[in-house]
Amino acid sequence: MHCPKCQHDDTRVLDSRESEGHKSVRRRRECEKCKHRFTTFERIETSNFVVVKKDGTRENYDREKVEKGVWRACEKRKVTQEQVSKMINELEEEWVAYGKEVPSKVIGEGIMNALKELDEVAYIRFASVYRQFKDLETFKKELQKLLK
Repeated sequence: MHCPKCQHDDTRVLDSRESEGHKSVRRRRECEKCKHRFTTFERIETSNFVVVKKDGTRENYDREKVEKGVWRACEKRKVTQEQVSKMINELEEEWVAYGKEVPSKVIGEGIMNALKELDEVAYIRFASVYRQFKDLETFKKELQKLLK
């Protein structure tokens, strides 16, 4: 494991524990060179499927891409790394069960529904990009749905 601070490739594990639901292992590490401490999460690779986009093109599922989108929506919100990891882990289980090819719409709607439960502001942020709100009226309609 490379140190995120100095890129040295020799780190030691200080503490390991299973996270919520035992779907991943949380490891506290320390760089042997600069003594920087950081946390990593290790999980079983389960997300081996292809995403079918709106235009019919296909690409391999990329968890990192999903995580970046979720974090953009959760920026400056009181959402923890563990909450986001748990949410994505649960969604991936649903998507894998869908089959070898998963439509991007299933992924987008799944993320939106999960964010609605996690943080309403993050949900609106994600929905505004995902649904491509073109004007204020569309935005108002989505807010009204949330208030019901």
